[in-house]
Amino acid sequence: MLTWLMLAAGLILLVIGADTLVKGAARLAASFGVPTLVIGLTVVAFGTSAPELAVSVKAAYSGQAELAIANVVGSNIFNVLFILGVSALIMPLIISKQLIRQDVPIMVLVSVVAMCMALNGQISRFEAAILFAGLLAYTAFLFYQGKSQPAAEMEDDEVGEMLKEKKPAWHSAMLVVGGLVLLVLGARWLVQSAIELATAWGVNEAVIGLTIVAAGTSLPEVVTSIIATIRGERDIAVGNVVGSNIFNILCVLGLSGLVSPTPLLAGAQMSAIDIPVMVAVAVLCVPFFFAGAILNRIEGTLFLLCYVAYTWFLIALSLKLDYLPSLQQGILFGLVPVVALYVVYSLTMDLRQRMKHRTN
Repeated sequence: MLTWLMLAAGLILLVIGADTLVKGAARLAASFGVPTLVIGLTVVAFGTSAPELAVSVKAAYSGQAELAIANVVGSNIFNVLFILGVSALIMPLIISKQLIRQDVPIMVLVSVVAMCMALNGQISRFEAAILFAGLLAYTAFLFYQGKSQPAAEMEDDEVGEMLKEKKPAWHSAMLVVGGLVLLVLGARWLVQSAIELATAWGVNEAVIGLTIVAAGTSLPEVVTSIIATIRGERDIAVGNVVGSNIFNILCVLGLSGLVSPTPLLAGAQMSAIDIPVMVAVAVLCVPFFFAGAILNRIEGTLFLLCYVAYTWFLIALSLKLDYLPSLQQGILFGLVPVVALYVVYSLTMDLRQRMKHRTN
């Protein structure tokens, strides 16, 4: 019971710490004359992934090198399948042209790069440095792209709302420090409780990282995307998830690998199953987003079914349950063909619609 309380307390501290850090950093940057656009592209965009960063860096620095990767992989799978699935069930999600043409391909690319790096069972410090350099290049590209847009498109409503209430610089600095303290403390409690749960249940730390820890550290993305969907800001809900997944790989994995005393570990299961699933989920976004530029309720349901199947499979595999072979066959010869057939159907219907539109 004490371990579960520590886990819950760690998650709460991570969420509060991330929110406090983002508000403080945004106001502090504004007080020094940093443009609203830059704040939106950096502080706010990366803020929802602060829990993943805190937990993975803490795990890597403490020697739990596999937990660091598991948290990122699990979070990326959870973000797409669960968050977008739930959001699409609430209301079909609009997919912007920029997401289809730019951000989703980048998400797929960095996912494939991470998978290639982990093929040998680890991510070295040099490879982590490459990922972190990719983050710097991606951020610089976003900034350049934003500056080239018309002034009317550069306004960020979320940042504007955050900066509406004027606070002195010392107050903002205190929020930053307080947010960092909460993140560090929350990460420590979460990692410690995750290790204790893994020991008690007889499973490896990676399984806990892929499920409980990954879902917990994605809570800011859950809240942001669902609230954006309810408010009707359906493109923001998708953009938040895609941006977070890119950040998780480039920054969280990159920084974790840089601070880790040893290479980040990707065990046999991680390399053969979990990371390929992360890549497959990213690739699945391409046809789903492209067809009609909307993620509808059927596709949201398929996302959720895939997440339930994946989590169920992880638990059955780690506990060596008797029905594991039957479950595996059900996923491979049942769920996967259904998803594939739906992808073909949706792309075919979209192509017919486009051809009909051209002829008219």
